[in-house]
Amino acid sequence: MELIRGLHNLREAHRGCVATIGNFDGVHLGHQAVLGQLSEQAARMHVPSVVISFEPQPLEYFSPQQAPARLTRFREKFEALRRFNVDRLLVLPFNRKLAQLTAQEFVQRVLVDGLQVRYLVVGDDFRFGRGRSGDFTLLQQAGQQHGFEVVNLHSFCSDGQRVSSTGIREAMQQGDLAHAEQLLGRQYRMSGRVAHGDKIGRQLGYPTANIHIRRKTTPLHGIFVVEVFGLAGEPLAGVASLGTRPTVNGKKMLLEVYLFDFNRDIYGQHLQVGFLHKIRDELRFTSLDALKIQIDNDVKQAQEFFNCRQTTNPAIEKKLN
Repeated sequence: MELIRGLHNLREAHRGCVATIGNFDGVHLGHQAVLGQLSEQAARMHVPSVVISFEPQPLEYFSPQQAPARLTRFREKFEALRRFNVDRLLVLPFNRKLAQLTAQEFVQRVLVDGLQVRYLVVGDDFRFGRGRSGDFTLLQQAGQQHGFEVVNLHSFCSDGQRVSSTGIREAMQQGDLAHAEQLLGRQYRMSGRVAHGDKIGRQLGYPTANIHIRRKTTPLHGIFVVEVFGLAGEPLAGVASLGTRPTVNGKKMLLEVYLFDFNRDIYGQHLQVGFLHKIRDELRFTSLDALKIQIDNDVKQAQEFFNCRQTTNPAIEKKLN
């Protein structure tokens, strides 16, 4: 998949395509339905497929303090889109200049002059342009004027529930990772590179891989059963802490993973951590000894989870959930 950063990097070869526009945070089942429609039309019309997205996301620009935690940071979104046969990803820097464009100016500069779009797929709630004045009706009118077709793809539902990034965040906040996975269409994962930490886990007998997730906020917090990808023998089972480590007065959001029966040097490796089950919320303990006792229990619960997975014993599964 080709990555194009900004309109100024568009070339003549990029003109003539089918496209869609959105944040695509999470690349969930609803997004996947849009991408499927896009791929079908690209094949039918013998042109490339293009996803138009923004960095930062509009709400992060307008209200950074109120913006929800992303499900996927940019690199993770890029990798997910590539798996769904998207030919090109056009990333527009969302800044004051872009925010001031009227809906008509956005259509002219991006869709017509920039990409010469021939077919456009948008979600049923898509709004764009200064003051969010642009909608499906405006796009249809622009399509008739400039010669491209516009299709409104209605909300995708799973078990009667509209699939959305907001719904997935809510499921995660409730600790319902199974439901979040159902809406995503895949296991929820975070990725990052293993870096040196302060070695507190090693002092407690549980050396951890400290993974730089490069996020100020996350949709998940707490202690989790996880499996790790990116190393020989994957997936590797473990237990992870995602939070600020209040017992040691931590401030920065960290992802620390303890892998069972593992003793390899993996500093610098880029890993993916899949979240399977929430064990508990992050807590502040009065001492490191008290923290170690709790970690002992967390590890036992995680091992029980994996034993349950192997034996598919309903009684154990019910106990864990």
